[in-house]
Amino acid sequence: MAKIERTKNATRNITFGMILKAYQMVVPFLMRTAMIYLMGVQYLGLNSLFTSILQVLNLAELGVGSAMVFSMYKPIAEDDEAQICALMKLYRLFYRVIGLIIAVVGGCLTPFIPQLIKNDLPGELNVYILYLLNLGATVLSYWLFSYKNSILQAHQRVDVISKVTLVTSTVQYALQIFVLWFFRNYYYFVIVLLFTQVMTNVITAYYANKLYPRFKPKGTVESDTVRIIINQIRDLFTSKLGAVIYDSADAIVISSFLGLTSLAVYQNYFFVMGAISGLMSVIFHACRAGIGNSVAIETKEKNFHDLNRFSFIICWMATFCSACLLCLYQPFMELWVGKDLMLDLFAVVCFVTYFFVKQIDSMLNLYKDAAGIWHEDRFRPLISAGVNLLLNLIMVQFIGLYGVILSTVLSMVFIGVPWLLHNLFTVVFEKKYLKGYLKKLGGYCLYAVVVSCLTLTICSKIAYAPIQSILYRGIICCILPNLLFLLAYRKKCEYKETLQLVDKMTEGKIRIVLDYLGMNSCG
Repeated sequence: MAKIERTKNATRNITFGMILKAYQMVVPFLMRTAMIYLMGVQYLGLNSLFTSILQVLNLAELGVGSAMVFSMYKPIAEDDEAQICALMKLYRLFYRVIGLIIAVVGGCLTPFIPQLIKNDLPGELNVYILYLLNLGATVLSYWLFSYKNSILQAHQRVDVISKVTLVTSTVQYALQIFVLWFFRNYYYFVIVLLFTQVMTNVITAYYANKLYPRFKPKGTVESDTVRIIINQIRDLFTSKLGAVIYDSADAIVISSFLGLTSLAVYQNYFFVMGAISGLMSVIFHACRAGIGNSVAIETKEKNFHDLNRFSFIICWMATFCSACLLCLYQPFMELWVGKDLMLDLFAVVCFVTYFFVKQIDSMLNLYKDAAGIWHEDRFRPLISAGVNLLLNLIMVQFIGLYGVILSTVLSMVFIGVPWLLHNLFTVVFEKKYLKGYLKKLGGYCLYAVVVSCLTLTICSKIAYAPIQSILYRGIICCILPNLLFLLAYRKKCEYKETLQLVDKMTEGKIRIVLDYLGMNSCG
């Protein structure tokens, strides 16, 4: 079997992924700002609603992408060209059918779209036309060469997709800001989205053909293999449905019960949290193929050892990001949208808790997807998301926006994560390791709470104008959480192994610095 160069590819994917995500934090932020001040907050809420509706329609994808990429790990490791080509042909067929299903179902839903908006839709807009334009962009994303992404993802060349997205996103945002500034026309804004979706798919397909010219959609997949893939897709449906409920139901519930303005306020906070989660997701996405390759050819002990190291890295990063969010959310929102569009500290705590738990959940889901244990995990996402939706509908009527955020946190903490851990340590890892892992994970969570609270206590003493407050708090947040985490874990072996990994990724540069500081130790 051939091993993918996991560290090299992950480093490259993380580098370009981080550049893309940083870009996608700054420019969409400018876009949201322009829409708020040039068009009005209701337009921002409407844009978020359409995004959420289309995420629901994407249920038709049924997890085909994950199943197909997973099915390619083994033939790529064995350099089985015929099987890879046959899988690409099957993937193309699946996505053509998916695009047709979304077009038909989405068209049937058109008459009901106004019912999802409470009462504050801008009067001059035709919601049907706008919805159909958004639907068209989604359908084209499946029909135009989307199957080409699979060969790049399975070979761990997500950096190529990141570069293409960087270019096409630049064109999209430039044109959208142009039409907002000069025309104040939301229809033109959506048409640009449709155009750039086509451009993204075509350019990605070009580079996939250039890098892997020998892989063409041809041949036939054996019936047994097709049956296995279909079973995987069926099992992935519940994961897909669960993710959609988590990501989209909140927005739809808020729009239906509280209106577009409340949705826009919620989405402003969610946008900031989502931007930081996006940076974290680069690491997950970049490592997926490498972990899949490792699960396929390494022992359970080796994979569990890697999980321990990965958990340490993710929890350190999540602790740092949580402390930053907790301390910088409010001064940033005051500077950005003003006090009238701000929530209180309790909402911030809920968002930060959601962020931290989501990183752990994403890390565990990464191993689940890499190992392909969707059948064993098929009921968990659906039940967890169903509880979330039920709590949403109940709590939004009593405590409004806060009930929506809290319901998501509660369903993840008490159902989603514990159940996922059970499944992983029943199938992927030895069950005897679970108790020790839970102890470590609990320690990371407890330390995250202590570090974040201590950082907030110190930052709360700073009372300046928003810009100065962000600057001073930012300096404290960059130093204090990382220093406390370093002091607590510098003698642990996870710390040393993390340094070794980073040293390998930076070609020895980090070791020189840490040897000089006397921090390269293990106890």
